[in-house]
Amino acid sequence: MVKEIRIYIEGSGDGRNTRGLLREGFNKFLQELNQLARSRKIKWNIIICDSRNNTFSQFKSALKDHPNAFNVLLVDAEASVKKAPWQHLKERDNWNKPEVDDTCCHLMVQMMEAWFLADIEALKRFYGQGFKENAIPKNLNVEKINKTEIYSALQKATKETSKGEYGKIQHGARLLEQISVAKVRAASLYCDRLFTTLTVKIDEASDRTE
Repeated sequence: MVKEIRIYIEGSGDGRNTRGLLREGFNKFLQELNQLARSRKIKWNIIICDSRNNTFSQFKSALKDHPNAFNVLLVDAEASVKKAPWQHLKERDNWNKPEVDDTCCHLMVQMMEAWFLADIEALKRFYGQGFKENAIPKNLNVEKINKTEIYSALQKATKETSKGEYGKIQHGARLLEQISVAKVRAASLYCDRLFTTLTVKIDEASDRTE
């Protein structure tokens, strides 16, 4: 029975403060799952890792060190996803799938910043005057937007604002706290999959205790 949920997330930079900010941002974005887990007496822990490879390494260690937890890997896809998550990561990063199924593997497609493009209103509020809305692609499926195009769009849209050009460390964590979960789930199949998978796991654990 799942007693704890541990999510290992690809981060950026090596500073403790940077990881702390991203952890706060993801905790806010995943707040409804956090609250649901805690209401069922399931521990909740988000671990922001450093490099992409380090994230996978920590996840694999967690499978041994925390066998009673539902351990989740959450990383950028870095490209369009056309196969199951573990197959994608095998081809993209040459990562061999541990002895777990695909419910433990989740992708931000094609990268975390794609989620921001799903909520243009939040971007406008955050950056304020000078934000160029027309620079943001209007694709209703943000996972179809190329990684390079995502960065370019955010840079063009924000470079003339008082906050300055978008930066993952400077702005990413704060935007995670402000974007609409509903809008992101509607525009990102893999984000919706993350929420659905964790909700099912929490409900299953609760059912077994009743």
